[in-house]
Amino acid sequence: MTGRRLFLVVVLLFALSHNASAASFPVIVQISPLASINTIVGALGGSVVDSIPDANIYLLNVPVVPSSSLASLLGIQWLELNTSVSLPNFALPGILTVPGGVPADWYKSQPSWQRIRAGDALPYSTGRGVVVADINSQVDFSHPALVGHLTSGYDFVASKPNGYGVLEQSEMSQLEQSEMSQLEQSEMSQLEQSGAILEPLGLDTLSPAYSHGTLCVGVIAAIAPDSMIMPLRTFDDNGQTDLFMIAKAIRWAVQHGAHVINMSFGAATDSKAIRNSIDYAKNSNVVVVASAGNTNTSAVHYPSGYAGVLSTAATDLLDRKASFSNYGGTIFVDAPG
Repeated sequence: MTGRRLFLVVVLLFALSHNASAASFPVIVQISPLASINTIVGALGGSVVDSIPDANIYLLNVPVVPSSSLASLLGIQWLELNTSVSLPNFALPGILTVPGGVPADWYKSQPSWQRIRAGDALPYSTGRGVVVADINSQVDFSHPALVGHLTSGYDFVASKPNGYGVLEQSEMSQLEQSEMSQLEQSEMSQLEQSGAILEPLGLDTLSPAYSHGTLCVGVIAAIAPDSMIMPLRTFDDNGQTDLFMIAKAIRWAVQHGAHVINMSFGAATDSKAIRNSIDYAKNSNVVVVASAGNTNTSAVHYPSGYAGVLSTAATDLLDRKASFSNYGGTIFVDAPG
């Protein structure tokens, strides 16, 4: 950094310091190859929280969000606040359960399975040799329907590899290990024709701790039974994560052999960090699939709205747009949801 640039940085920081408070701001930055993150952090009076070193992307805590002019002087190519992302919250009448020991063929009697004619497709493609990463909440590794379908993943919330854990005792009442539980997103009453048993448990919503991750992984296992599913936990037990953790999980999936990445969540705002990681995945010949969104709008939804992402919308059991599903020009495919 030249003497003139350093002088300008000091002047700008002095001016900003008068507006600084005790609060800190989580900021994601990508720096130029010649820039020093230590110099940047020192100039901003902040700290490094996490990093994606191969992309020169860092998560910082700073007392003041730098202006675009100051960021440019410091060698920051772009920056954004590390905002939170939530899992979809599905309001359902209860949990669909089947006694333990029922064969996996029971799932094939569901109307959604029949509607997409999955049975006709499986003789031609079962997903053999394909690793599918699912970025989601926790997964019930002990679930009978998932046995033999999971490969090693990573828990970004707990910062440790995913193992074959079990549900906490406090959650057993909602997802019993002795039962095969199938959590449907829409119109569960239509599933009664398949012989399922609806147990009204007085639930307004499903706990995001395990339900959403287990649901999505279960769908993948049913449609591509010979694939291996890589569970990547980025959402905590309250269904919350942030942009940086998602961006980091996408790159982790690519670097650990995923051929497909599924993201059944989204937001209304663009994220440079997530877009950067998705571009990295596409350039590595990894297929990226994302939910089109559940707010019944044609507004662009992210990450499904990025170029090259397979945006998936939902239909009902009459092949009509599901009442909650997003729609519009970014949709690539739809299916019962």
